[in-house]
Amino acid sequence: MADMRLAKREVREASELRAIVDSCQTVRIGAVDEEGMFIVPMSFGYDWELDESGTPRLTLWLHSAGEGRKAAAFGTNGSAGVDVAIEMDCEDGVITGPYACSYSFAYRSIMGTGRIYPIASGEDKVYGLTRIMEHMAHGAPQALGPGVLDRTAVWRIDVARFTGKQRQPKA
Repeated sequence: MADMRLAKREVREASELRAIVDSCQTVRIGAVDEEGMFIVPMSFGYDWELDESGTPRLTLWLHSAGEGRKAAAFGTNGSAGVDVAIEMDCEDGVITGPYACSYSFAYRSIMGTGRIYPIASGEDKVYGLTRIMEHMAHGAPQALGPGVLDRTAVWRIDVARFTGKQRQPKA
């Protein structure tokens, strides 16, 4: 992967990267189908682990209806998965300046690539939906209503590579 142009904005610490993921409520998934490229925003849950070298491993969990463009594209290769891009960001306000072009936006973001897989097992679907609820509404009831597993598609993205970036106002 190419070096980040503004290296001073790159987030490298695993704890800071995790804080960004934890603060974001929406992930945007970029994919390709027969109509071309598209991006779809989705709620998500996640698993975060550090490997033996301290490198973060990120897994995202998503859910949707089982029909439509997104579901068709994500399920194209079945259990072999489909390549996707991810983006998530946290808006941290406007950075002001003495003239128009010196204004900017404070943010923290994650960008990466991975592979999305449809989840077929009921047990794995429950796990994914639990991860989503834990992230979206920590402590909320997680009981699933009748028929939920049958009518809900659950997806897992194994994020292969990702970077973090931030721009914050000067103190």
